Amino acid sequence: MRILHTMLRVGDLQRSIDFYTNVLGMRVLHSTDRPDQKYTLAFVGYGDEASNAVLELTWNYGVDHYDLGNAYGHVAIQVDDAKAACDAVRASVGRFGGAVTREAGPVKGGTTVIAFVQDPDGYKIELIERRPG
Repeated sequence: MRILHTMLRVGDLQRSIDFYTNVLGMRVLHSTDRPDQKYTLAFVGYGDEASNAVLELTWNYGVDHYDLGNAYGHVAIQVDDAKAACDAVRASVGRFGGAVTREAGPVKGGTTVIAFVQDPDGYKIELIERRPG
């Protein structure tokens, strides 16, 4: 068994695709429009679904925002440089949305460098800096 994907409902599919591809460096793997069921899916990730977990971005026709509730935590992404990733998110705010919610720095009580950002819909993303070696 393995994790295949995480589905996120988004209010503006193109805005979300732009954020995940242009800001976080993922690529669109495939998409499907289901007009009879009134939704469109776009799968994004860093590699194909055969060997990588990916994100399924789901846009339901006519819905432009969701109540995220208080149970959802975050998606974690490994990055080479958490500060540079935060800078990319900060630079994208006017074009693609998103926000830095915790600057890059060591996790409390540890040495692993992390940061937190939000995508344009408010989903939290933890950026975990790859350790040298």
